[in-house]
Amino acid sequence: MKRILAFFLLSITLLSGISYGEQGKKDVYVIPIKGEINRGTYDFLNTTVNNIVTKSPEAIIFEIDTYGGNISEAEKIKNLILDLKVPTISFVNKKAISAGVLIAISAEKVVMAESSNIGSSSTIPNDEKVLSMWRSFLRDVAQLRGRNAKVIEAMADKDIVIEGVSEEGKLLNLTGKEALKLGVADYISSDYKDILSHFNIAYNNIVQVEESLQVKFSKFISNYQISILLLTFGFIGMILEIFIPGFGIGGIISIISFGLFFAGNIMAGNSQWTSLIVFIIGLILLVIEAISPGFGLPGISGIILIIAGIILAIGSVKQALESLSISIILTTIITILLIRRGYSFKSFDKIVLNTNLNKEGGYISSGDKKEYLGKEGIAISELRPSGIVEINGERLDAISEGVFIPKNANIKVVKVEGSKIIVRRL
Repeated sequence: MKRILAFFLLSITLLSGISYGEQGKKDVYVIPIKGEINRGTYDFLNTTVNNIVTKSPEAIIFEIDTYGGNISEAEKIKNLILDLKVPTISFVNKKAISAGVLIAISAEKVVMAESSNIGSSSTIPNDEKVLSMWRSFLRDVAQLRGRNAKVIEAMADKDIVIEGVSEEGKLLNLTGKEALKLGVADYISSDYKDILSHFNIAYNNIVQVEESLQVKFSKFISNYQISILLLTFGFIGMILEIFIPGFGIGGIISIISFGLFFAGNIMAGNSQWTSLIVFIIGLILLVIEAISPGFGLPGISGIILIIAGIILAIGSVKQALESLSISIILTTIITILLIRRGYSFKSFDKIVLNTNLNKEGGYISSGDKKEYLGKEGIAISELRPSGIVEINGERLDAISEGVFIPKNANIKVVKVEGSKIIVRRL
């Protein structure tokens, strides 16, 4: 009887343990890392990861699809992943390019989809100092995670040659199967359940996290093409506001465009509020120049500060100059088209002068003196060589051919040059 009772109690204990184990399983969270890597990406990941960690997840999958971005933000994301105490998996769904390589290899496991690729991890600027630092980041993480450091460094440095793998002068880029073969990836799959099963991770549910609206907005606004468009509209608005008296549609367009440009780049982590302050000071100096006669120091300083503010906002001198050049060219073309079309639009009457001053309308140029050529008259004053003559009862300014002509002498108009009447003594 005692044996039966003991067996019964043992069975209940085992069953309770199994039941508790099932209930004790936590969720696996899938966090997207998509688009440009910037401060908005890091802020989103930092907030999301810290919130998930409090729920004691079984694992975190970072689903990666990026062409790269800001390397300083990529380093912060790398540190964030390395510091996690839960199993981490990088799932390269489509691509992990440039800064995406560092993020991908930071997780404990790397999984590649069959049609995905990883590599081409060059830096901008690509000088020796920046490249050396970037290679050290990649090498350190590769060694820490037990991956092929030389292969990963070849993704960043085109001078690294690996026989049968990378060529001189070309950055290494690997497909999923190549990454698996060379020890960069651990598995190839496109299914969350299959991935978790392969790594023997038991779980309750798979929870997919969505990017916040702020992250999506900052990525969209700080996009290279969108930045050029915003700069172009901002400049066009400024030009319209200069041509049209008073504050109107041009000023509104300019403020909104430049506001979105700076907000997007600040949110994306490309710049600080300093860039906006420098830009505003430049605008103030231009306004001072506009209400002052001539063009001097305030105008020149304003232009320099506006350009400096835009360069600081974008964060890269090369990219900023490219964006500025394209936007200025587009602004010039659009402005010319608007002025030409101004004859057809009433709203542009303040920009385009439509009034013609011609002879038919009773207007005569002040320089038209041809009618006096060959006419005779009298010198009202001495001509030394300039003076006043009278022709047909009309007093006119005249110049002698170079000789002195006394008062009351008879004269004749021998030449007319624009508004100048040249006379000779008879």
